[in-house]
Amino acid sequence: MIAYAVPEGFVPLPRSSPLLDLLGPVYCRGDGLQLEVGLRADNRHANGRGTVHGGVLATLADIGMGYAMAFSSDPPLPLITASMTLDYLGAVQVGEWMRVRLDSHKRGRQMAFATLSVYVEERVVLRASAVFAVPQAH
Repeated sequence: MIAYAVPEGFVPLPRSSPLLDLLGPVYCRGDGLQLEVGLRADNRHANGRGTVHGGVLATLADIGMGYAMAFSSDPPLPLITASMTLDYLGAVQVGEWMRVRLDSHKRGRQMAFATLSVYVEERVVLRASAVFAVPQAH
């Protein structure tokens, strides 16, 4: 695997999961609603055509929206993705740096809503929107 530089300001994502361990290393910068999540595409992320698989982009979008919304509260909210809609706007090549950033958000007592863009450089390659359930304390 070729070693690539991580863009300035990005650090390893302090929270992980078995899926993120397989996907990553995943990086972040900022916090709360300003959180950006980044990943360098490598051969593991490629589909049969040699571009990044749409499932990788969908996973990044889900993580980016969920983490930004969850960690905008103290303590973090354990949000549950209820639905997500994706619009693929361009291909990502192996070696390119992908970063996700929240575009808009709204949180109520039972539901939270978010939209997000996935960027390669300044080019938007995916737009996503999601609805999250906000678990109620009993």
